[in-house]
Amino acid sequence: MLKSLLAEIGWPDWLALLAFVTAWFGYTFYSEYGRRAREGLVGLGHQYRLLWARQLLTREVRIMDASLIGNLQTSVSFYANTTIYIIAGLFAVLGTLDKLITFTADLPFAAHTSRDLLEFKLLLLFGVFVVAYFKFTWSLRQFNLLSILLGAAPSPSGSGDPTKREQDARRLAEVNSLAGDEFNRGIRAYYFGLTALTWVVSPWLFLFSTVIVVIVLYRRDYASRIAATLAAGLGQD
Repeated sequence: MLKSLLAEIGWPDWLALLAFVTAWFGYTFYSEYGRRAREGLVGLGHQYRLLWARQLLTREVRIMDASLIGNLQTSVSFYANTTIYIIAGLFAVLGTLDKLITFTADLPFAAHTSRDLLEFKLLLLFGVFVVAYFKFTWSLRQFNLLSILLGAAPSPSGSGDPTKREQDARRLAEVNSLAGDEFNRGIRAYYFGLTALTWVVSPWLFLFSTVIVVIVLYRRDYASRIAATLAAGLGQD
């Protein structure tokens, strides 16, 4: 079966698949560890989380902070639950491949796809959303740990040492950022999951949509109005 499947995958499919994997992992590395990482939403978000943590440690009453963390947990939980439904739906689609083949054959510009190749494409899509689910659930667990850190944070009167207070603030901000980064990775998986869906129609559409998604992600992370506004608030150009 594997040999026949490899024989059915043409060079346009290999090209589109390679571009997809390179774009996903390459953009993730660029946005989180690249030279301009601090200028994007990921880096700016961490700096604001640090400001939040510093303000948090100056407040006696932290009900507002607990509420904000709860809102973040609710968003992550929503996406985690939604992803489970998507995975279940893909399982259902795998049981109706014949109908899907008939449906895609009537689409304009659709390439001829065998049953084995279509199953492989759906398994790729399935894998993308499994990755998203793991990212969301790990993010949710880290936000839970952030709640514990919030409860353990010293009161302003009990943290007179400025060095210790700064260490506490950085610890809170780091855990907050780690949870937020996992959430961002899950959202990014959704973007690339929509891209993988187009492979069912055509490898060229798959390749084109991969390029479009990278452009959209870059513009939102580095060239959007929200990025400019956040950077201005930190005194960056």
